[in-house]
Amino acid sequence: MSGAVLAAVLCAALMHAGWNAMVKARGDAFLSTVTVAASAGILCALALPFLPQPAQASWPFILASGLAQVLYYALLMETYREGDISHAYPLMRGCAPLIVAVLGLPFTGERLAAMQWLAIGLICGGVLTMVAAVRGTAPNARRTTLLALATACVIAAYTLIDGIGVRKSGAPAAYTLWIFLLTAIGVLLLARRRRGELLPFVRRHPVLLGGGAMTVGSYGVALWAMTQAPVATVAALRETSILFANAIALLVLRERVGPLRLLGAALIACGAAAMRLG
Repeated sequence: MSGAVLAAVLCAALMHAGWNAMVKARGDAFLSTVTVAASAGILCALALPFLPQPAQASWPFILASGLAQVLYYALLMETYREGDISHAYPLMRGCAPLIVAVLGLPFTGERLAAMQWLAIGLICGGVLTMVAAVRGTAPNARRTTLLALATACVIAAYTLIDGIGVRKSGAPAAYTLWIFLLTAIGVLLLARRRRGELLPFVRRHPVLLGGGAMTVGSYGVALWAMTQAPVATVAALRETSILFANAIALLVLRERVGPLRLLGAALIACGAAAMRLG
């Protein structure tokens, strides 16, 4: 992997952690999430006319993935409504590769390699450490843990869907942008009861519009990097977003991130990277 690709993937990881931090920092996780999703959808709608369109066979997967991602954003709103990003983000992003590996076994027939068993141990150890770190410290800690793990399940679901659908599409870029666009429409439908609050909220927090660009940019940079370097290496390096999220939580959001929570995040990040490399 060249230095330029390495820097690009690290930047993509930082962007992903960054837009999550934006959602948490604005105070209203619901409207913040809607703003990020909607602005991402607008960017994708502008780009789609200039791209080759996905094959017909991939459209059921696009629709299924879009529905799954609407559920993902709905869970994200609830998770960040009260939960700390340093608690929730490692669980959401780190446990998803584990779930994909386990759920994928019946479909692929593949056996887990030694590296993947090591990854399972690291991730499980990290999760238990995170649970121990928040036990008794916050009344909503258990709820945040459960919501984060549920979000990880949804991430795993759309990952498995897209793993099949993007191969059938013949147009990975357009496949991805259509999902962002359909997700934006679904999230806006969720927000219809608060539609009168959305524009005033965006005027007060225009920086969130950049969050939409960051979520699309993060995914786009990762896809580009996978054409320049081994896919497993790029996927593993993206898991540094877990560490970026904890750094942002500590230095910017001023969350109370104790040694156990940092250790748990580090174990999950290492396990997620090992799972990608296995």
